[in-house]
Amino acid sequence: MFYTTVAGWMLQYFVDMAAGKFVGADATRINGIYDEMLANPTRLTIYMVIVVLIGIGVCSIGVQKGVERITKVMMIALIIIMVILAANSIFLDGGSEGLKFYLIPNFDTMKKIGVVDVIVAAMNQAFFTLSLGMGCMAIFGSYVKKDRSLMGESVNVAVLDTFVAFTSGLIIFPACFAYGVEVDNGKSLIFKTLPNIFNNIPLGRLWGSLFF
Repeated sequence: MFYTTVAGWMLQYFVDMAAGKFVGADATRINGIYDEMLANPTRLTIYMVIVVLIGIGVCSIGVQKGVERITKVMMIALIIIMVILAANSIFLDGGSEGLKFYLIPNFDTMKKIGVVDVIVAAMNQAFFTLSLGMGCMAIFGSYVKKDRSLMGESVNVAVLDTFVAFTSGLIIFPACFAYGVEVDNGKSLIFKTLPNIFNNIPLGRLWGSLFF
């Protein structure tokens, strides 16, 4: 249910971005739009139900004709857009501080929090981000051809997952520092930082709609 709920947020942001709701909004207003979304349970529920119905529709077509065909196009498109956004974020004014925060380890902070706690938190994140992948591997394993190696497919999943996560950081953290968004906002970061980026790039409304 977590994934269907957040996918509902994504669908809302697609509609709002396409409708021009974010055009001209500053960082404060963008934060307000996110808070307004969470304060409207009826709208949240409607979009979550739409996401579930879309998922049922895709799955009803079949694994290969539905799920595989659609996700191949969508995931490739998403990765291309993410690479473009990462390149843009890196060169934002003030973005260099975000890169330092993201890429340079702060061992003093690790000691203060506790090295073991940091390692456990990293392991929890790894388990969380790959847990859905484990389920997919179990479900789709019966569709893998005999000449494909499960070890090779597992490596592909881990590499692609890490690439997407790393690229997401290159997009989000420089944008946080460039637009004054707190980096500890958790799951809301993507919704509070990306509209700022889209508002400041050519054809941002189109890129934003495609991304969400």
